[in-house]
Amino acid sequence: MPQPFTPTDARGRMVHPFAGRDLSWLLDMRAHTRRDHPFLVWEPFEGERQSWTYGEFRNRVLRVAAGLAARGVKAGDRVLVQLDNSPELEFLWFACARLGAVVVTTNTRSAGAELEYFAAHCNAVAAITQPELAETVAQNAKNLRWLAVTDHLADGGAPPANLRPGRDANFSAIDADPADLPRLDADPWRPGSVQYTSGTTSRPKGVLWTQGNALWGARASAFNQGLTAADVHMAAMPTFHTNARTYSILPAMWAGGTVVLQPKFSARRWWDVSLRNGCTWASMIPFFVKALMEQELPKHQYRMFGFAANEPPFDAHFGVRTIGWWGMTETVSQGVVGDALMPNRSMSTGRPAAGYDIRVMRDDLVTPVEPGETGHLQCRGARGIQMFAEYLDNPQAMVDSFTPDGWFITGDRVTLDADGEITFADRDKDMLKVGGENVAASEVERVIALVPGVQECAVVAQKHRMLDEVPVAFVIPAPGLPLDGDTPLCQAIRAACAAQLADFKRPRQILLVPELPRSTLEKVAKAELRKRLPAAD
Repeated sequence: MPQPFTPTDARGRMVHPFAGRDLSWLLDMRAHTRRDHPFLVWEPFEGERQSWTYGEFRNRVLRVAAGLAARGVKAGDRVLVQLDNSPELEFLWFACARLGAVVVTTNTRSAGAELEYFAAHCNAVAAITQPELAETVAQNAKNLRWLAVTDHLADGGAPPANLRPGRDANFSAIDADPADLPRLDADPWRPGSVQYTSGTTSRPKGVLWTQGNALWGARASAFNQGLTAADVHMAAMPTFHTNARTYSILPAMWAGGTVVLQPKFSARRWWDVSLRNGCTWASMIPFFVKALMEQELPKHQYRMFGFAANEPPFDAHFGVRTIGWWGMTETVSQGVVGDALMPNRSMSTGRPAAGYDIRVMRDDLVTPVEPGETGHLQCRGARGIQMFAEYLDNPQAMVDSFTPDGWFITGDRVTLDADGEITFADRDKDMLKVGGENVAASEVERVIALVPGVQECAVVAQKHRMLDEVPVAFVIPAPGLPLDGDTPLCQAIRAACAAQLADFKRPRQILLVPELPRSTLEKVAKAELRKRLPAAD
């Protein structure tokens, strides 16, 4: 049974790469070795492009850290940061680390009730947000000592004066002389950050990382991606999330490269920003890829993408080489990854990454699968280094999330292929039980996605009085195609499913929609789709 994470105990249990190091060590080292090299480039939708060298970025971080300290933030305090991608979020992330405070980054799409839970659960002493969200934070984060608000909107534009309710101070006021900063010895086991996972059947869980976790994410991801000091990493994913944090920003710093930060993904601006900054690397998701394939392709400098699968067909279109990966907030970096230097089998996910133990179990959760079988993915590593430290103040969730012999239960299903590669199959919760038969939503989605005229699709389970569950497909047609009635597209989808899927796997309904609800990383919010299902038969 997992025990509560105690840094004092952990410190003496193992030899690891980060003894005597923390996030401030990483920033200080890069400010010394790459002082005049650009680290952060901010490309807002409105307003001026801004850039900070490593030396300038460190100086700004230290001033923000001193400003936080002047407002009473100290080691161990938790600071709620409700910000979209912005330079302020980056300054705060490293400034909290310098103080030994814990930065709690939350999804900016969170509703008021969710914010109330986050602030109360982590016992935040202060919060920093942007003008559009200030009133929501002020009304729901009720026990804060103070609240500060940035002086620009999420896209970089200036807000009107009346769009700042609930404000205690501007973010720019969080500024003081670094000479007044308290001394803090480097400790990789010190708690550093919290991210809240999406809750489906229970309250969201706060995933606690140590500063050693962050350093592991920086080093491991830089190695997995083959990053060098010459790389320029595009960061368009939400930076309150693991993907942008330990797949883009921290590994770029570890390698001594540059991060180009956008407020969010924009297909219209992607190539302009990429060409202007000479971007060479990007973390991608299907939503990005599909949107960019509709744009004219210029001659660019990208050499690699990271994606859910190795070497997908779109590599030929973009002229890049893509490595696949799998990871979670709890695994910090990629637990399964393609090889940045060696050929990978197209559409596989990869092999176990260095530093992680991986196993795939049958439904009895006792017997390992044989090659060619699909099973439940479990992962193991040192807590506080490769694996998250704990779920914040939630010991029951720790018990529920680990096997008795210490393996983390990921909730994902993968196929252990005959050649040793691992291929992602589905989330456990995306497995349908149709009349006693297991059906993977992803299997049905793959068939539908290849039908001409389908822009995007998602398959979810609908309750059925006889069969328990049946699949229903939500489909976004290509632009210009009709949404109403039994359209030719619906007929083509049914024909494709009839030709390629067993009868119990075929969607009982095909619902054409103009858009799909989104969650973090632009993933389809299937829980929301299930709420939209028509009445069951």
